[in-house]
Amino acid sequence: MSRRVATDFSALANPHIPGLLAYEPGRPISEVARELGLDGHEAIDKLASNENGLGPSPLALAAMREAASEMHLYPDGGSFYLKGDLSDKLGVDPSQLLVTHGSNEAIELLGHVFLAPGTGIVMSQQAFVIYRLVADLFHAGTVATPARDFTHDLSAMLGAITPDTRLVFIANPNNPTGTRVPPGDLGRFLEDVPGHVVTVVDEAYIDLLPESEQPPTISYVQEGRNVVVLRTFSKTYGLAGLRIGYAIAPPEAIRLLDRARQPFNVSAMAQAAACAAIRDDEFVAKTRRLVSDGLAYFGEELGKEGIEYVPSVVNFLLVKVGEGRACSEALQQRRVIVRPMDGYGLPEYIRVTVGGREQNERFLRALRDVIAEGEA
Repeated sequence: MSRRVATDFSALANPHIPGLLAYEPGRPISEVARELGLDGHEAIDKLASNENGLGPSPLALAAMREAASEMHLYPDGGSFYLKGDLSDKLGVDPSQLLVTHGSNEAIELLGHVFLAPGTGIVMSQQAFVIYRLVADLFHAGTVATPARDFTHDLSAMLGAITPDTRLVFIANPNNPTGTRVPPGDLGRFLEDVPGHVVTVVDEAYIDLLPESEQPPTISYVQEGRNVVVLRTFSKTYGLAGLRIGYAIAPPEAIRLLDRARQPFNVSAMAQAAACAAIRDDEFVAKTRRLVSDGLAYFGEELGKEGIEYVPSVVNFLLVKVGEGRACSEALQQRRVIVRPMDGYGLPEYIRVTVGGREQNERFLRALRDVIAEGEA
């Protein structure tokens, strides 16, 4: 009887796939608790993933409970009701909206539609790493321009555009730096971008800002510019676990992205939760207060200690600690999980999410201990 030889899957795969870099996710909090010998995860402060410290929107939770009994049915493949609600809230036509499995799916769909060998993207050096990973997936090149004061240098990005460029990604506010570009600068940038380039404005964190401070990106879409705006329910509305976001773009761009979309890409539970969440103005206001108060507290306390940080407008902060990965590992031993930034070319920094007051205080106590004991 012949013995079957194990398949060499790498040899069968498309040649570029084994060489792709994989996104480095954080470990489950329960696994960290097990490693530290703790009973459950309640004793650990997870401040690494920019999640909402208040949890999900209460209206969304109620909607999920009500929808649970219908999970044997397929979801609405066109997200009809959610697009209608978003249309009313944002003042756009439903034809300018595409609901996606988190805004990450929208980034991948942009790759399907616009990227191929010989094309490329432009992004900031310290910006969301998924842009580069998606470009690599489609054999497209990436030009990453240096940031200026931890903010997108739009002039440098404009100068990096070539005839082969198809997408320019602007994360605003930016992850992982927490900074934003001035609205006037963004408008002037869009006026100067060549017609063969689509500007993708990733606004995952925009709803954390008061409406008066949000740039008029939707008006750029209404004007028919080559702009795709990405947003998500993960941050402000506390629905990260459901993976639901959306794109706002001129109808032709939406039709193209929709052709690359898989059917039933967004679950019925996620759609029900999102429809409820966008009506939860009280929760949004409470979230904004949590972020504002937390940033002020961090700024005051870090300033007292002489610890450098990057001023942020959203629910996380870059803190300069010396050896970011060593510091994050030392903090984890003290039951606080933060994100090291060496993967973003910022090895001296950690990124900490704004939590509730008790979480923020515990982080600062742990950070003082780590620095005092020379572990960073």
